Amino acid sequence: MKVFISWSGHRSKEVAELLSDWVKCVLQASKPWISTRDIDKGAIWFSEISDQLKDTAAGIVCLTQENKDKPWILFETGALAKGLSTNRVCTFLIDLKPSDIEDPLAQFNHTLPDESSLWGLICSLNNCLGADRLDERILKQVFGTYWPQFEHRFAEIIQKTPAKTKPKARTDESILGEILENTRVLSSRVRDLEKTSLNQLFSKSFESNEFVPIKTKTIGPFELYESAASLIDNGVSVEQSINQLVAFHNCSKANAATIVSQVIADRKKKTKGPATE
Repeated sequence: MKVFISWSGHRSKEVAELLSDWVKCVLQASKPWISTRDIDKGAIWFSEISDQLKDTAAGIVCLTQENKDKPWILFETGALAKGLSTNRVCTFLIDLKPSDIEDPLAQFNHTLPDESSLWGLICSLNNCLGADRLDERILKQVFGTYWPQFEHRFAEIIQKTPAKTKPKARTDESILGEILENTRVLSSRVRDLEKTSLNQLFSKSFESNEFVPIKTKTIGPFELYESAASLIDNGVSVEQSINQLVAFHNCSKANAATIVSQVIADRKKKTKGPATE
């Protein structure tokens, strides 16, 4: 299993080389790859890295204050994410906190240079090994043997590679903007999932001509309107739409009928378009 380790800058390079050696010691079936030592002399640098990215099972991106916004880090991380699921790509925060990271890097799992966080990383990599993975009991023993060496060497690297740039605290506006954007994305995904789930349930219900028993959920007027609109837009009859709202969302039949009527009226207005003089 190949583990691609990305870096940019002197401190990041030192830690990347440490991770490469350390991961290989803990998980001997793994094959860490880092460009500083694994590109043959005379090879075309960009082409070689692109080829290595195609054959990678997991990726670790070594981030520092200095390189977190550098184009090369963003390129390699994007290439890794394109070929792997996000849970197989992680950032290793050398001198950063998770709150220091902005999108797109904020979307990945973050690993900190402490024992608990690194144990989580090793467990994830071990799971990628498939039939070659170590039993958890053995893995804990091996990890416990090599962790002190990593901790000592990491401290030495931090001491001998002083940061060239001072950490810049993110502004409240930047943090709030990111929270708002992520909330909107999550809200959109939840609505899509709910719509897909409801459509599947309604389809099964109509095929068998009976309701699918599920736990009811009380929701607000806006969500009721959205559910009613989804039913009407998917060709569900007025009566069936009302019954489904009552069954699934624990609202009264009169309230459901009012909302369905409003959806139908709104759809007719859209179909007619704006009035002309």
